Amino acid sequence: MKTICGFLVMVFAFLLLTVHAGAQDTVADTKLTPSKTNLTSGEQEYLLILARKTLTNYLTGKPIQELEKAKLSPALIEKRGCFVTLEKKGNLRGCIGYIQPEKSLSECVMENAVHAATQDPRFPEVNFEELNAITIEISALTVPEPLEIKNRKTLLQLLVPGRDGVILSNGGKKSTFLPQVWEHFVDKESFLNALCEKGGMSRGCWEEEDTEILTYRAEVFKEKTHDEAMKDPKGKNH
Repeated sequence: MKTICGFLVMVFAFLLLTVHAGAQDTVADTKLTPSKTNLTSGEQEYLLILARKTLTNYLTGKPIQELEKAKLSPALIEKRGCFVTLEKKGNLRGCIGYIQPEKSLSECVMENAVHAATQDPRFPEVNFEELNAITIEISALTVPEPLEIKNRKTLLQLLVPGRDGVILSNGGKKSTFLPQVWEHFVDKESFLNALCEKGGMSRGCWEEEDTEILTYRAEVFKEKTHDEAMKDPKGKNH
């Protein structure tokens, strides 16, 4: 199932109301802890180039390249969830992905590069003319694991900003924030309350016992320059 990442407009309004109230807790409570990286720098570069090449071919009407899986490393063909984020001049331009490991990581990146450009309902479709102004970011996810906690206040002690992506689900509604979204919040309560609202759940839903809570981690990497982005991916070298 495809999932839209990022914020709803009402979340930004929520942040404006809470930023001053929680300012005293920001230093100790939201210090970012980076995720452990499993992909090599070469594998990360391959996936970024693959995403751009796939998107370029799609937008110019050319056939999407086929993967030569026999030439790829085990990490590139392992089934993993992923998100592809498109940014234009520092602003979000599209973001879609899978939380669960439905396909190989390479296939996940290819598919969601196109989906982020064409199926994010918050934005018009990306066109080829603006592609050079767009930067691609990839988040490769671990498999989400449920948190079994009786006292919901314990959740605040367990979550690590910058490391943990969080999924909340209640009554058929579900929402997630990627680990890098923590940087937009002043404390853990603000993060969780906004995540509830993003999924159409009541603010504070994370404190309800019937709300399921899962966490996951992500390896996040993005393009550095467009010159690097336009290289051809060489799968056999990774």
